[in-house]
Amino acid sequence: MDWGMANRLSQLIQKDGHALFMPVDHGYFQGPTTKLEKPREVIEPLLPYSDALFITRGVLRHCVDPDNTKPIILRVSGGASMVGKDLANEGLATSMEEAIRLNASAVGISVFVGSDYEKESLLNLAKLVDEGERYGIPVMAVTAVGKELDKRDARYLALASRIAAELGARVVKTYWCKGFEKVVQGCPVPVVMAGGPVTETELEVLDFVYDGMQKGAIGVNLGRNVWKNNYPVAMIKAIRAIIHDNSTPKQALEIYQTEKGNG
Repeated sequence: MDWGMANRLSQLIQKDGHALFMPVDHGYFQGPTTKLEKPREVIEPLLPYSDALFITRGVLRHCVDPDNTKPIILRVSGGASMVGKDLANEGLATSMEEAIRLNASAVGISVFVGSDYEKESLLNLAKLVDEGERYGIPVMAVTAVGKELDKRDARYLALASRIAAELGARVVKTYWCKGFEKVVQGCPVPVVMAGGPVTETELEVLDFVYDGMQKGAIGVNLGRNVWKNNYPVAMIKAIRAIIHDNSTPKQALEIYQTEKGNG
């Protein structure tokens, strides 16, 4: 592996082999997402506990101070919205030159396996990987499911994750699901969890994060389960305890309850 590529990956994946990425890129297709209406106010208290920030160039420039020392994963796909005909109809919205200009440690792109735009999104990934390898910038592929949440099963996610890895993604972001070990075992590159089932309690979130780590994920790329929580700093500290300190869900929940009280 080229030194630059290895160096950037080492910024993202910590020495214990694990990672906690904080995504705040939802506005690129959802607009002012609930509890993410003011990105700077969301980002600042969570940044110290994040290993990297997954973000668009616009929000990065306007809502993150340039003296930030956390690695940036730049969202580079876009072109569709919640009110459009098909969320899968994305293209490359940000160039690799822009990623270099912004000193990104990686770039991220969604792929929509099984959609009407499967071929286009996969070829976009392949093109981005070519450019990333040329400049030593890793590509994170996001196995997106659009509005079709019923696709979040092990068979589909294993298929999508493996295809993304085959096309050269250095990291794959995918959903936790029942039988998650099948997804990880079939993917030869590191896997981070994007989320899981709809949850009603903090313990349910901590349970699926713990389960995913036990089954081979290197970490998470969780946004809404953190910053939509009434106590987001307490929540990210609890999740971080599972990712980096091998805490159990029960131990992590105790951290959440303690930090919640401190807040």
